[in-house]
Amino acid sequence: MKIITVRDLRNRPGAVQEDLAAEGEVILTSNGRPVAIILSVDGSTLDETLQAVRLARARVALRKVRRDARTRGLDRLTPEQIDAMIRDARQHKRGRTKDGSV
Repeated sequence: MKIITVRDLRNRPGAVQEDLAAEGEVILTSNGRPVAIILSVDGSTLDETLQAVRLARARVALRKVRRDARTRGLDRLTPEQIDAMIRDARQHKRGRTKDGSV
């Protein structure tokens, strides 16, 4: 996959567009760090491509949440324990303790 810099994009947009047409996707970097992936699309595939990217992002986020839950031992909670944690968090958010005091 081709890697381009923000400077390249700013100074040589035509060349970047050619790279994108040839490669289909390029990684955009700033100060040596990846900041974006630019994908080639056309009017007929834009919605499908956007939906696929959003789905992929959601799957990555879900894997991260599951991995974090396993690390913290939260993957073994019962439904009742989960409900209690949610209830406690909601009460805390409202500024109340379990006994109803503020």
